[in-house]
Amino acid sequence: MRISRIQTSDGTVTHAFAEGDSWVPCGDPYEAFAHGEEPTRQGEPIADATLLAPAEPRIVVGIAQNGPEHPSPVQAWLKSPRTVVPSGTPVELRRNVGKVVIEGEVCVVIGRDALDVPVEDAHTVILGLTAVNDISNPERGSVDPRNFEGKGGVGYTPLGPWIETSADLAGAELEVRINGERTVLTGSHELPAGVAECVAYVTSWVPLGPGDIIMTGAPKSAFPAEPGDLVEITVAGVPLVTPCV
Repeated sequence: MRISRIQTSDGTVTHAFAEGDSWVPCGDPYEAFAHGEEPTRQGEPIADATLLAPAEPRIVVGIAQNGPEHPSPVQAWLKSPRTVVPSGTPVELRRNVGKVVIEGEVCVVIGRDALDVPVEDAHTVILGLTAVNDISNPERGSVDPRNFEGKGGVGYTPLGPWIETSADLAGAELEVRINGERTVLTGSHELPAGVAECVAYVTSWVPLGPGDIIMTGAPKSAFPAEPGDLVEITVAGVPLVTPCV
């Protein structure tokens, strides 16, 4: 199932699920998930809805050095939830901080309260997967080991446009295109610490809740970006677009 947040023509914001090319307003998907159910239909299909960021996280967790070239113990860092923006939002890249890098990543959306979740039970707390663009200023790393500056920027976490609840956690495909040219085709299978391992690690230290997200790392999917670039990141069929300005 595809689940998102939409804004209707009268300004109403609601959760919705996809039905063909339209979106059907629905009840709280997190409450439904907690009861092992699908969200209830609460209206007629809407063809002209505006898609918002599909989740409103209170916590955004990034997994560090989780690519094939960095086989090391799992580490994590936090990013401001206020950097989250919907797909299609133009993002102004920071100037005078060195190069800017886009990172296409498989993003986990937590579906219910989660603490000390074993690897084998990780799927029980995951609502689904979506696409995320973890925009970074990597040259700040030498003076900013906690990524406050390196990951800071208005709109530096484009997310969505929907959550795919049926995605294969261990085999989610990840594609990055810049200005229409494919730069990588990879996926969650190339992460040294898989999706379930990331959830287990993070929840062993920090409690997560409905709508929180984990960016699982960039498996060969980080690339320099410049103003004028159009970045397209597709995860498990979820197509995220970021115009860089």
